[in-house]
Amino acid sequence: MPRKAVIERQRRVFDDFLKVDEVFVAHEQIDGKLGGAQRRLICERGDAAAVLIFNTDRRAVVLVEQFRVPALVGRRRDDPQTADGWIVETIAGMIDAGETPEAAAIRETHEETGYQLRRIELIGKFFSSPGGMSERIFLYFAEVSDADRSGQGGGVDGEDLCVIHMATEELFGRLQRGTIDDAKLCVAAYWLKSRLQPATS
Repeated sequence: MPRKAVIERQRRVFDDFLKVDEVFVAHEQIDGKLGGAQRRLICERGDAAAVLIFNTDRRAVVLVEQFRVPALVGRRRDDPQTADGWIVETIAGMIDAGETPEAAAIRETHEETGYQLRRIELIGKFFSSPGGMSERIFLYFAEVSDADRSGQGGGVDGEDLCVIHMATEELFGRLQRGTIDDAKLCVAAYWLKSRLQPATS
């Protein structure tokens, strides 16, 4: 049974592409007592849909590579001189108001890769960074063939995406070496590896 939590007040303190809410919340503690209200800042950007696509003709996953400023800033903690802000990811995008996660996944896939999805399967739903963000990611899997590609992709509204067909051997090799930077892709790669490599008794 869920424990008790009370939001005493909430207000938006920053409103842009990312939104920040100030929340005062009291919650039931481990000992069963209701604690005092605590102030928290939460980054609110809605929910996102992501898709790992497997091209059965090529035996490869379909990914995108793009420049991400947060990736650049994060990597500069290790190397202040780096210019590397590019990251290989699953297809992903925000879920629009009134749109289902499934519809968002299908729309984003076509926009970013040119593939038209006929059927998608939910891998899971999870918080991307629950210590500070309310965003949830709905992660899907879909199989396609070369015939399902009706466009070049590349994104919309100024997006600058490169579509990558990566052999599963390379994907699983990166997984083993710990060189996958995108959490969505890491989760999906483990899921796909389990699906393609049946458990041995």
